[in-house]
Amino acid sequence: MKQSDLHTHTTASDGTFTPAENITRAVEKGLGAIAITDHDTVNGIHDAMLEAKKYEGFTCIPGIEISTLYDGQDIHMLGYFIDYEDVDFLKALSKLTSVRDKRNRMILENLNNLGIHVKESELEAKRHGKGNVGRGHIAEILMEKGIVKSLPEAFEKYLGKGKPAYASTDRISPIEAIQMIKKAKGVPVLAHPGIYGADELIPILREKGLVGLEYNHPDHTRKQVAFYEDLADKHSLIKTAGSDFHGFRNGEVFHGDLGSCSVPISTIDVLRSFRK
Repeated sequence: MKQSDLHTHTTASDGTFTPAENITRAVEKGLGAIAITDHDTVNGIHDAMLEAKKYEGFTCIPGIEISTLYDGQDIHMLGYFIDYEDVDFLKALSKLTSVRDKRNRMILENLNNLGIHVKESELEAKRHGKGNVGRGHIAEILMEKGIVKSLPEAFEKYLGKGKPAYASTDRISPIEAIQMIKKAKGVPVLAHPGIYGADELIPILREKGLVGLEYNHPDHTRKQVAFYEDLADKHSLIKTAGSDFHGFRNGEVFHGDLGSCSVPISTIDVLRSFRK
């Protein structure tokens, strides 16, 4: 049975591959399906769906990764099989984009206060069409300026939570993201829980409509993968996995390459059964 990678990004947010390139790479990797889950935008889905139709038996799942805030911690909520043309959903996303842009400005201000000068115009130049820009693009700029040698170093030194240039703004809550996804006929799944340190949130979200848990992710240790697999079973959540593919920058993949974390394609049918 072929595998499916349920977490990928494109140039519509902070990936370096176009939506069509994500599809072709997935096919080359022998995958049977991928989900397009750009940050707070659906602008890459249409092109990906068109490309996927060229390959018989291949499935492209329209998705999203919504940024939320819980107790000062960034929490990301994946949504699958969303109606990406729903007018109300698109209006809600436009508000999230304005919050993201505000956060970017705060980060740039923090960097400038550290003596690292990055202009808004430099960040804006990274934007593809109507897509979003964020910390991944800022990290790329820091690499280009020779401030850091890699994307992980940019986050470890400057952009990660608690680091000198980190900034946080008011965002919607994870529960609001679940409601937003379900209203758009989507299926909500919690992304990479191992990076949050907020496991107490999982049963709360389950009660509020959470359907799945991304138990397997490149940033999870083997111990965490086993832990979240058991936790998903305990709370009757669908077990999902994804590479969180963002393409390559300076020849370096971030977080994982397509297919590096995957689930059987049958998982897609289980997820789809929860679509309303």
